[in-house]
Amino acid sequence: MRKLSRLARRLAPEFRPCWQTLSPKCSVIPNECGYIYGVRHVDDTTSTSKAALETQALKAAALQWASHDPDPATTARLHSWIAEEPLELADSFTGHLQFGTAGLRAAMGPGPNRMNRIVVRRAAAGVAAHLLALAQAELAQEQSAQAEMSRAEMDDAGTSSAGEPASQPPASQPPASQPTAYQPRAVVGFDARHNSEVFAQETAAIFTAAGIETFLLPAALPTPVLAYAVRAMDCEAGVMVTASHNPPADNGYKVYLGGRAVAPEARGVQIVAPHDSQIAAHIDAASNTAEMGDTSAIELAESGWTVVAHQLLESYEHTITAFTDRDAFPHRELRIVHTSLHGVGHETALAVLRGAGFTDIHAVAEQSAPDPFFPTVSFPNPEEPGAMDLAFALAEKVGADVVLANDPDADRVSVGVKDPSSGQWRQLHGDQVGALLGAHVVARGGHVGSTGIAGDEGTGAATPVFANSIVSSRLLARIAGEAGYEHVETLTGFKWISRVPGLSYGYEEALGYCVAPEVVRDKDGISAGLLVAEMAAGLKAVGRTLLDVLDDLALAHGLHASNQISIRVEDPAEIESMMARLRAQPPAGFDGSAIAQFTDLSVGTPQLPATDGVSYLSESGTRVIVRPSGTEPKLKCYLEVIVPVAGRDQLPAAQQEAERALAAVVRDVKASLGLEPL
Repeated sequence: MRKLSRLARRLAPEFRPCWQTLSPKCSVIPNECGYIYGVRHVDDTTSTSKAALETQALKAAALQWASHDPDPATTARLHSWIAEEPLELADSFTGHLQFGTAGLRAAMGPGPNRMNRIVVRRAAAGVAAHLLALAQAELAQEQSAQAEMSRAEMDDAGTSSAGEPASQPPASQPPASQPTAYQPRAVVGFDARHNSEVFAQETAAIFTAAGIETFLLPAALPTPVLAYAVRAMDCEAGVMVTASHNPPADNGYKVYLGGRAVAPEARGVQIVAPHDSQIAAHIDAASNTAEMGDTSAIELAESGWTVVAHQLLESYEHTITAFTDRDAFPHRELRIVHTSLHGVGHETALAVLRGAGFTDIHAVAEQSAPDPFFPTVSFPNPEEPGAMDLAFALAEKVGADVVLANDPDADRVSVGVKDPSSGQWRQLHGDQVGALLGAHVVARGGHVGSTGIAGDEGTGAATPVFANSIVSSRLLARIAGEAGYEHVETLTGFKWISRVPGLSYGYEEALGYCVAPEVVRDKDGISAGLLVAEMAAGLKAVGRTLLDVLDDLALAHGLHASNQISIRVEDPAEIESMMARLRAQPPAGFDGSAIAQFTDLSVGTPQLPATDGVSYLSESGTRVIVRPSGTEPKLKCYLEVIVPVAGRDQLPAAQQEAERALAAVVRDVKASLGLEPL
């Protein structure tokens, strides 16, 4: 009962009156009267223990939620938890999912702290209200501008005006009934996880009922197709129901803005502040009901949205296929092994590769069809050990040249190559692929693809601009500098990378690559995989490999070696404790090299907004950045060492030194976090 008591304490009347973190309008008689959700609060502790009272209140809240749950499966699970699983019940009702720039992502199940139809309905209502508010604000600006012009004209005519401000609809008026400058448009997509399609359909129904012109993708499709649709269809918003590479039990809700809702450079990009907090406020308003779980005030249309024709997918595939430069890189003799890890990328990725002329493709049959259980992997993330084992086995069998592995929603790609020194297949690090693609984009003149999307004129810059996140390798900056390009460093996430003005190419080390931001302004594992194939085929034609190019880059710029430590925790408070320790007791150095520069990223810099994280740079050039994960209960530590290379014959020694140095830095970082003895 210890965990139940700890969780319930956050909600019990003695500590948090009226459970208002869950439902601020909940019909609870004040504690002074001795009731909570109709459960008698007996002051005589000998007759009813505090723990028993907390349990009764929790069960009462859960029963109220269950009475409003539209999903029989989660309703049944909730009744089971009430009867037999007090810890699950407590955790699912401790607070509520917080909507942020990454939207929502969590385990599916009943309660406000899980992904379910009630939570998604409220999220959809919040997004709809925000879109309408943006359209209303634009109308107010137009009215204000017109009023200002009228006053100026009257002044010129010698008359006066009372100067009344543009009329605003009363705050109490429902958003959908207020006049707007335009009718917002939104497109909704979904992957093949459990409940993704029903979450998407109900989102479309809620958007439609709110007066938003709504489009629903015709099937479970990759996230890059949704990101493409936001721009190609000139929509004010896009919603993608996906948990990407999370465990099978999870689902998520990702939001993009576009069209008239944002500036041109932000169209088709994931949200940033203040949109996240504004949507969260609308979600809170939709959740502010007299009874927990009640969504009766959220209207769902029975029809009225448009299911997008398959021509949209064909348009995406044609546009991505056209990225290839057949004049400069004509070679297509490349044997590829592809896996979609039971996700939705198989058909689209293969259609793009074949459309570009790559026909020698071998798919991992066991992982080609979408399967929300992800049965052949312990974790459906190509970064995880073992996730690419089946692909590597097939590559060895068929004598492949390269392995391409998309994550389940296909917005990321991992690359595998055969190491000639060991004869074994291995996965390239995300920073290595990021550098390779950067070098290839330079070889192509600094830009990839073009767009016919309306409103995108001038998004590219005369001088190419490369960008990557602060936790990614510094090698891309050196590649850009040598080519005479600009380079920008951003916070973690494509919501920041994609916003870089004039962006030509951007990436982050977690296998995310944006190779043609004028078409898909987000990470896209399908287009990135295509360019890797184009590069590898050209190299094969002259007897070289991707590993040879990495050696070239090491000779030119030093061997940049990266590693990452991910520390998963049960209690988020552990992450706060470790971050506080790093700030209060920063390490003296790494691998014997003293810290030359410490940056507390939470206070921001002239180049970067504030974020929770710390950065250390040693005198030898070793860099360590530590930050909490934005989507999982993890603390992430990003390490990079740079080893000079005097000549090609010194590469093996440099690689050994890099491995030694990284291992030493890993030990020092763990010691600084209190995970290993000093």
